[in-house]
Amino acid sequence: MPTQQLPPLGHNPSSRAQGTTPGSFANAPQLGGPRSFSSPDAPGMPEPSEKTAWDFLPRGWRRDAASGFASAPAGFEPSTQLEFARLGVITPEMRRVAEREAHLTPEQVRDEVAAGRMVIPANKVHLGYGLDPMAIGRASKTKVNANMGASPISSSTDEEVEKLRWAERWQADTVMDLSTGGNLDATREAIVQHATVPIGTVPIYSMIIGRKIEELDERMILDGLEHQAKQGVDYMTVHAGVLHEHLPFVRSRLIGIVSRGGSLLAKWMITHGKQNPMYTLWDEICEILRRYDVTFSIGDGLRPGGLADATDAAQLAELETLGELTERAWQHGVQVMVEGPGHVPFDQIEYNMKLQRRLCHGAPFYVLGPLVTDMFPGYDHITSAIGATAAAYHGAAMLCYVTPKEHLGLPKKDDVKQGCVAYKIAAHAADVALGIPGARDRDDELTKARAALNWERHFELSFDPDLARAYHDEDLDVDTDFCAMCGHDWCSVRISKEIEQFVSGKDERYAWSSPKLSAALTAEQKQVLEKRGVLSPGEIHRLATKTREKVGADAGHKAACHSDLASDEQAHVIQGE
Repeated sequence: MPTQQLPPLGHNPSSRAQGTTPGSFANAPQLGGPRSFSSPDAPGMPEPSEKTAWDFLPRGWRRDAASGFASAPAGFEPSTQLEFARLGVITPEMRRVAEREAHLTPEQVRDEVAAGRMVIPANKVHLGYGLDPMAIGRASKTKVNANMGASPISSSTDEEVEKLRWAERWQADTVMDLSTGGNLDATREAIVQHATVPIGTVPIYSMIIGRKIEELDERMILDGLEHQAKQGVDYMTVHAGVLHEHLPFVRSRLIGIVSRGGSLLAKWMITHGKQNPMYTLWDEICEILRRYDVTFSIGDGLRPGGLADATDAAQLAELETLGELTERAWQHGVQVMVEGPGHVPFDQIEYNMKLQRRLCHGAPFYVLGPLVTDMFPGYDHITSAIGATAAAYHGAAMLCYVTPKEHLGLPKKDDVKQGCVAYKIAAHAADVALGIPGARDRDDELTKARAALNWERHFELSFDPDLARAYHDEDLDVDTDFCAMCGHDWCSVRISKEIEQFVSGKDERYAWSSPKLSAALTAEQKQVLEKRGVLSPGEIHRLATKTREKVGADAGHKAACHSDLASDEQAHVIQGE
């Protein structure tokens, strides 16, 4: 037996502890505390805050030491999920979240919401349209947001609704409408009414349509926020943490302020010589959001736009202000998550995540990427997914996707898919690493299907079955006991399956005594191969119209290339074809 000492183990992400891996190297779960699912701290990392939302109750509220819940002043009517949770009430939305997060009970969901470590973005209006409630917090699975929106030169309302459906198809957990052109009001309303996922916005974009940022006043701000709340928006990005005194810190940055909201408000402050109006209006804004149970996504207007500006004085000064704003929002009973950077060197990601956890008392962290390199335009969904995996492992609760069009243009339909897929990979990888119960179960089932060379189940269990099937059939359009990567003689999976002493490939649920041909290509699979351009149109047509007889496999019989029927020489011939 090996003599190496393993590090302390966390929870096994496999429900049945399948396989031979020892399990997660993350911390053991501490549900009900600041380290619910967390990574071990590297030296010098900030400790979690000792405070939670319970330390910032509204005036007149009292927490009962015996029950652990609060009592409100006489006549008080709760409006938000946070207020219900503080009162000890389990709402229908909390029960739905527990159904979707199989490792959590309704009581645990309520307690995480009450502590401010979890939010359920569920505007009362959107609930009436068919919103399916979900949760964002480090006790739950990592979530992914997809951005979309019409610009002044591209897209339309119908196209944005189609992008919404497409993002939901690729399992985005929330969607943000960042439209800056077209009919913003109609687009937003259509998206909310068609969405089953929470919808977020950045309201300042609509506030300046038809006017200059310098013309923005307090009434416009409050009216704009209330209008979007009435439409059913579930969470709003408000850049209230960019303060006038922070602006000198930006002077030496290589790329200044890259947040649209942050740059607009910086210009407003410089023009008027006044403090950020979102900051001075914070209490009034809280009351609007409370009425509709809109969740704050407190914006990071001074996030770095390049590695050279990461973790600088401007970013950290704003983060301290975001902690203050979190406390004040909790005092109004409003749910809060906090937004984070952007472009961060890989080595600085853990510090950024754990500093936010301390300064914002465990409020869910929602991060864009971060990108870990700046020199790969067109591939930023990959460079940022690398950073996003680390961010989620070290504490981020939701990841805002980046598409291949980031920094280059408005994402189109396929860009939305590529962003969603890259970020579902990042989120899932982090959940497995953190040891969230059951996170690895589907991986294990696919591994067993792969070991059994059960191609049909292999593809059914994959995230994108059409893509996987099309790639397989591009080289070998028969489901047999080897694939085109290694061929017959070199298939290690087939050899392992044949070794009687190994359990590999012998799970009876994945056994297949009658290998069958894959069906003709679906329209989606055909489109994948046409886009790749490897096969000729004639070859793709053959795959799209193939029959079992073409490879000598009638119903109930094995294909001629199966190892039970073909000699090595015959298999080689078919493999070559």
